[in-house]
Amino acid sequence: MDLLRCAATLLVIQFALAANIYAQAGKATYRIVRASASIKVDGILDDTAWGKAKSVGEFVFPWWNDGVKEQTVAKLLWDDTNLYVSFRCEDRHVSGDQTERDSRVYQDDCVEVFTAPNPDHPLNYFNIEMNVRGAFLDQHHPDGPGKPVIGQWNAEGVKIATSVDGTLNNDSDQDRAWTLEAAIPLVNYQKVAKHTPPHSGDVWHMNLNRLGGKTNQQYSQWTASRTERPQFHAPQDFGRVIFVDQ
Repeated sequence: MDLLRCAATLLVIQFALAANIYAQAGKATYRIVRASASIKVDGILDDTAWGKAKSVGEFVFPWWNDGVKEQTVAKLLWDDTNLYVSFRCEDRHVSGDQTERDSRVYQDDCVEVFTAPNPDHPLNYFNIEMNVRGAFLDQHHPDGPGKPVIGQWNAEGVKIATSVDGTLNNDSDQDRAWTLEAAIPLVNYQKVAKHTPPHSGDVWHMNLNRLGGKTNQQYSQWTASRTERPQFHAPQDFGRVIFVDQ
């Protein structure tokens, strides 16, 4: 028992030191814990595991000019099979038209998961962009933003579910929020990540983004891109997630 306590204490110290290093470097940090129970991807977020998970913190608005800053509550979890992500988006006017894969989902109310799963290659990143209707766009940028993408990367087995607290595509009334829940199989990252599934203590670079649809369009993020104009493809500015096996 004493050995287990010592090991647990050392892990806590390790995570604290890592978080402090990233904070000093100006990088947002999140401890992504293993899901404590099974997760049903239904867009409701009433699973026990989500109830125990902490949010990544308030989103920031690096390019804000005007309009209402509608906040987002995002959470991350993982298990041996999937990376799980949930978003609850405050939104007075929920809109979405795209229904096809790899369509322009970013023109709708949309959330995004940008992931560089190997810290030794921080410009080698993936983006999965998902709209309020559950359609998604996925890409792999092995050489960083603005570089040619060779071939088409299609993530396999992605599950997405959404719900709307209000009415979709009706600006005559005022909505409250919309929710998206997704499970992304870790196997999609195995050619880049050091370990699949991750080992406790593994660090991935990641960002979570949101676009605001047709009315009151806003660009918000977990950690801010330091670009003059709105640009989510900025892996140099991604935050850090530390995988915790507990």
